[in-house]
Amino acid sequence: MKNSIIERIKSLPPLPKTIIEMQAVCANPEASIGDLSKTIENDPMIVANLLKAANSPLYSFGRDIKNASQAVSLFGMSMTRSIALGNSVRKLLNVDMEPYGITSEKFADVSSMQAALMFKWYSRIDKEKADKLFLASFLQETGKILIASDIIQEDVTINFKSEIATSNAIANVEFSYVEDTTATVTAAIFDHWKFDDEFVDMIKFSDFPKNAPDHIKEFSNALNIIKTAIPVNAPLADHSINFALKKASALGYDHELLEDEIDNMLDTL
Repeated sequence: MKNSIIERIKSLPPLPKTIIEMQAVCANPEASIGDLSKTIENDPMIVANLLKAANSPLYSFGRDIKNASQAVSLFGMSMTRSIALGNSVRKLLNVDMEPYGITSEKFADVSSMQAALMFKWYSRIDKEKADKLFLASFLQETGKILIASDIIQEDVTINFKSEIATSNAIANVEFSYVEDTTATVTAAIFDHWKFDDEFVDMIKFSDFPKNAPDHIKEFSNALNIIKTAIPVNAPLADHSINFALKKASALGYDHELLEDEIDNMLDTL
């Protein structure tokens, strides 16, 4: 990993106080939905982002969600934490995604789409694993923020952006410029913030899941399939979907389950 990215990770500020409190609530087996609602209700930014997600067609709740308590009840503790954490991290890292040819808003949309598709797909396979993968998929592209920053500082945005626009292997383009990929940069960020090893490792190997240890290989494979279907440069494009379905089939998944959920998502967008 380039020294400039390593130093940027080392200098990252701590996570916001509300996020740390949310983490503690979610880790407490005695805590309730009400406890989580109380934790976030005095943080206007988290509430706003949570309500935006709850009223998004991605989740199809079918009614207007007007307050944090409603949103937390519908999402549950794990998904609420994921959405709040994802948006807080992007704000903390000062997003400029010009090197990837997208706006910060589009980057947030891609992360939300990846998380929503992962949850709906994996809930049909294993609900407990779906909860873990929702958080990882919501956050797995975080490293792109630091890569983009490095590309801008090195003044190679035009060349990088041109290669990303037409690439079916974004990780390879990233490696050629910064000697690393989104997956390993993201893993280093959350290791710095002391997230658990399983979470860090499932993301760390998601660009090249064949290299993953056996105990997290399934998670890394699933993350890779989702970002193949919804890459930042061609989210849910026909070729992205076909490539993802081929990967799923080759890995022994019932690819029709994934295809059904992709079709459902396309119908809502």
